[in-house]
Amino acid sequence: TILKVIYRGSYPKMNNFKDVEKYFKNKVGLEIGGPSKFFSKNGCMPIYPIVARLDGVNFAPKTTWTGDIDPSKGYLVEGKSLGKQFILDATDLSKLEKETYDFVLSCNVIEHIANPLKAIEQWLSVLKPGGVLVIVAPRKELNFDHNRDIVKFNHLLADYYNNVQEDDLGHLEEVLKLHDLTLDPEAGTFEEFKERCLKNFENRCLHHHVFDLNVLSEIYIHFKLSIISKFEIPTDYVIIGMKTSY
Repeated sequence: TILKVIYRGSYPKMNNFKDVEKYFKNKVGLEIGGPSKFFSKNGCMPIYPIVARLDGVNFAPKTTWTGDIDPSKGYLVEGKSLGKQFILDATDLSKLEKETYDFVLSCNVIEHIANPLKAIEQWLSVLKPGGVLVIVAPRKELNFDHNRDIVKFNHLLADYYNNVQEDDLGHLEEVLKLHDLTLDPEAGTFEEFKERCLKNFENRCLHHHVFDLNVLSEIYIHFKLSIISKFEIPTDYVIIGMKTSY
């Protein structure tokens, strides 16, 4: 059933968060593209309040979601610095020390990345063995992607081997045809939306791919991640996996 509404409720709590809390409590982590209410005190997975330190990565010093970012103030979450703020592309974390973090978080980011496997490869490079990767991806049924198909894993693999870059607009025609602007009022008119899409390398607003738990699971299996938990809530799919060997 297509739920053609914009979800504005609070996130339901993860049923068994206590079972995975140990992977985050008093640990050092990295968040890609945050912060997100999903990991806040009242979010689905209340990770922020229990970490020892959390660094953040954003692709530019100003984004659509965060506004202006001042790295000298650290990674700000609800006005409090939890760690360091890095201005780096999600597909290139080469400036960060390898196998540094106990966990990596990503909420509603993977769909904005043209080459997701390249990005995840980078995220895993800074994750310690035994550390966990959490990816949250939006459910298409509850947003403007509901007319689009779920991406096939082989497509993601082809993008990786073809070294697709973040300025790629290979999905532009599909997005312009199937994006439901009635569920994305902030995008403006069709012409305004098209102009924004054409400038995607600057703003990163475009959804390159659409995900579900099946393709997310295929990604985790590809990277030999041991899946600890995977579930869905009204707005999102969530998958948690441990780096066992890489």
